[in-house]
Amino acid sequence: MNINIISMKRREFIKKSSIIGGAAITMPFILPSGKLFAATGNRMSNHVVFVAFAGGVRQQESVLQQYLDGSQDYPSSGNIMYNILEGNAPTDKLVYGQNNNNNENIPIPKILSQTLQQQGTLFKEVNASTVGHYAGVNTLLTGNYMYSQGLRVKPLMPTIFEYLRRHLGEKATKTWFIGNGIGNSIPLLDYSEHSNYGSQYGANFLAPTITFGDDGDKHLRNAKIYHPDDELDPMYKMKYFLDNVWYSQGKSLPNIGNTIDEKAAIKQFVKDMFVKKENGTIAHPPSANGSDGQTIGYACEVMARFKPTLTVVYLSNVDGCHSNFTGYLKSLHAADHAVGHLWDYVQNQIPEMANNTTIIVAPEHGRNLDPNNIKDANEFYGYDHSDSNSRRIFSLIAGPGIDSNLMIGNEGNGVGDIVNITPTIAEILGFKDEVINQGLVYNNNSFFDLM
Repeated sequence: MNINIISMKRREFIKKSSIIGGAAITMPFILPSGKLFAATGNRMSNHVVFVAFAGGVRQQESVLQQYLDGSQDYPSSGNIMYNILEGNAPTDKLVYGQNNNNNENIPIPKILSQTLQQQGTLFKEVNASTVGHYAGVNTLLTGNYMYSQGLRVKPLMPTIFEYLRRHLGEKATKTWFIGNGIGNSIPLLDYSEHSNYGSQYGANFLAPTITFGDDGDKHLRNAKIYHPDDELDPMYKMKYFLDNVWYSQGKSLPNIGNTIDEKAAIKQFVKDMFVKKENGTIAHPPSANGSDGQTIGYACEVMARFKPTLTVVYLSNVDGCHSNFTGYLKSLHAADHAVGHLWDYVQNQIPEMANNTTIIVAPEHGRNLDPNNIKDANEFYGYDHSDSNSRRIFSLIAGPGIDSNLMIGNEGNGVGDIVNITPTIAEILGFKDEVINQGLVYNNNSFFDLM
């Protein structure tokens, strides 16, 4: 498709959306601080869901669809992410699905009738200059590489959560960061240490596999009020658990600005989730094996309850690629299934978000071109992340106003960078100018500017 036509389509969408919803979009509003702000941009949708594939996804097994050809020199290629990407599945050496009762490996059935690629725009070759897990997701959420950023410390630059809450006045319960664990410094990314932002503009962080796992069952499910004179021990156990769930460094729990009503709503949500878990009615994907599927299920529940403006979901099971390539393929295939379920759930089970939500999918970084020396049970080599191939990722965007069935860039012509995601989210939600004017993002361009 001609790039000029693409740009014109987008300008036409913005023009029409301004005419139709101008009063609602430009109406000034009062922030909790009492300051008066006016939105300067036009929203493309009222909700964004950003799914980050953490742990590193090779281009060869994702958008290039080489399956085993590009990794193990086995003559079998095809698409194992057929909810997200267009392409036929492999027909030989099927090791990426789930084992049935006969111990046969069966691919997970497709959920979406139209792939996300058909529904949206795929940036096929995007640059990611940082290849560490914490650095990668840090860049995704801040729009800044922060090469000097250390591990186990809060981001030095504001996160997209803080930009959203400070400049649009969003409530805490409208901004969620959902991850499938509390390792790798992940809970630190709900807000930054920047002096103009900070915890009062942070996101609610939820680690479902911890909160609703064995520890949650023990400490939260039947929580009661303890008497300080003779029940200090269970009180401290509860505090230790909560500190580790919400803030892995063992410091005091942050105040991210939940109101009394919001705190009550979150408490009720947690209580209800334990009931739904016991009844087996959490909105998990049909094949929810692994923590990624569990995380997606609880993310669906968060969206159904709170209808967030921004939901970031962090999936990390593909990190097993270091030593278990077969497990990596299974995790990548299952994550595609989970993302398909999430999008289907938003469109068909949450009326307030249906046809009014934009989804963004991107890995935090890629993986090496050449394998390491570790073999799994299938004699497949593992892959680390340290060379130029590990700086290759893709990004896909679908939702209102996004061109459908469009692919930008190719192997010989990369378009876009991992730092463009933060400005892209801001543009979709109508406050890109406010973010850019702070001068704290590495690159002012959104993905739309690159079309």
